[in-house]
Amino acid sequence: TWAKREDGKSIRSFRVEMIVDANLETLARVHFDVENIKRWFWETKESRLLKKVSDKEYYFYQVFNAPLTVPDRDSVVHVIVEPFNAKRGYMALKLNAVPEFMPHQPGRTRVAAQDYFIKFTPIDKNTTKLESEGYIDPGGVIPSWAINFVQRSAPYATLLGMRRMLQQPEVLNSTAPLPFPVYEYDNLP
Repeated sequence: TWAKREDGKSIRSFRVEMIVDANLETLARVHFDVENIKRWFWETKESRLLKKVSDKEYYFYQVFNAPLTVPDRDSVVHVIVEPFNAKRGYMALKLNAVPEFMPHQPGRTRVAAQDYFIKFTPIDKNTTKLESEGYIDPGGVIPSWAINFVQRSAPYATLLGMRRMLQQPEVLNSTAPLPFPVYEYDNLP
């Protein structure tokens, strides 16, 4: 995991890379299972699908347990799915916060930016490289120590949680149809 300062932004952006012992479909299954994001994504208390626009676009809601005296954060995220095709060589998710998609919830501060991409590149039939890069602004007033704590902890903790989720029998043995495509139909590998 890496963090970097960018011109014009008060909060550092991030980048993560990970080699995962899972095939592309299994990794996608974990990411597409919005209801269970709370089981592996850093300090997520609640996660649910809000709207499926198409087979390549959806919105979801996420609530984060904020550290100590900081109010919990929530976000509405718009996701665009770019299925794997042979020409591109990877599958991608593009995620962008849409703070005004739904009314603000009492007692929670809406995340101002949760803008990042996730790229899944198959290495072989059982191994995938995951790369993600982006920027998250928790919104509201938050002490710098809390922002620094989250920036150091969240990316690594999320990757560990995802790795644990990928080892769960209900994920490994699932044959349920996926809600969004992993492969473009005309370019199956």
